[in-house]
Amino acid sequence: MTRVKTGFVRRRRHKKIIKMMEGQHSTRHRLWKRANEAMLKSLWYAYRDRRQRRRDLRRLWNTRINAAARQNGTTYSRLIHSLKSANIDLNRKMLADLAVHNPEAFAAVIQAADA
Repeated sequence: MTRVKTGFVRRRRHKKIIKMMEGQHSTRHRLWKRANEAMLKSLWYAYRDRRQRRRDLRRLWNTRINAAARQNGTTYSRLIHSLKSANIDLNRKMLADLAVHNPEAFAAVIQAADA
């Protein structure tokens, strides 16, 4: 098999990785091998945490809805059940936003769900 010299192509690839790792600590932004390891790990964390952020936000919304529901004399599970029974299609993000920024409207939603 013939010998293939990568030449400037490899240098370009290495420089791209090193540039991606600017701002990293110690050898992670200087040495290509360490920078490549750090880059792969950081991309993996970014992928994982984009999904985890959705999970965390939903937990936050549920907590806020539960707190506001308890102030209005019901619980989270009863509220969600009554909203489904009354065919009120409000997602948890909107319910949590109402609970925090407009408690009167949230109370009105609870009244409509119970009626």
